[in-house]
Amino acid sequence: MTGQGAIVTDIEGTTSSISFVKDQLFPYARRRLAAFVADNAASAEVQECLRQSRELAGLAEASDDEVVEMLARWIDEDRKVTPLKTLQGLMWAEGFAAGELSGHVYSDVADALRAWRAAGFLLWVFSSGSIKGQKLIYGHTAFGDLNPLFSGYFDTATGPKLAASSYAAIAKAIGLPPGRILFLSDHTGELNAARAAGFGTAALNRGETILPEGHGHPEFNSFADIDPRGGGLFPLP
Repeated sequence: MTGQGAIVTDIEGTTSSISFVKDQLFPYARRRLAAFVADNAASAEVQECLRQSRELAGLAEASDDEVVEMLARWIDEDRKVTPLKTLQGLMWAEGFAAGELSGHVYSDVADALRAWRAAGFLLWVFSSGSIKGQKLIYGHTAFGDLNPLFSGYFDTATGPKLAASSYAAIAKAIGLPPGRILFLSDHTGELNAARAAGFGTAALNRGETILPEGHGHPEFNSFADIDPRGGGLFPLP
């Protein structure tokens, strides 16, 4: 643990374009879904995702084909549920390995992450996408593999992103008081939940999200504008 504190970042709309996720990653997974489940019917991980999906939907007797149809609807609805996110991560892994996908991060992100890490900040990710998916995005960027910069990752297995309890769990896992952790996101609901747990917050406005007036969080257009060392963003000194 360092004396500087920790920075936890969201992905979609924060380090990476919303359109990249919506227009590339989600459609890729939706196109591959039925064939992927059929091709990996013997996989214990895939079967566990199907079982969890049946449980969430209250459809214990649903066939695999019926579950696949339901999962496709969940993709269209952008449902933040763990079994779907796990399956998406597995399919994206195939796409990245085949060179059909590449990760997107904004041009200011890589330099800022490297500078913050060099300054002694621990870096973490909290996204609704699976940890496998998070690592794929950061591992295949135009700026190289950014995964070595991060100390770890959190997804919906930790809890909902709109629940303060999720951020309390993250602080416990990181091993720092909440007031020594800064959360970056483009979603004010998430920022409100993080602040309720005692985190510092910074809202990213990348021009893709309409942030409500008077949202009450420091607002930035770029990681390059964020100064975690002297910007007064951490609740605790």
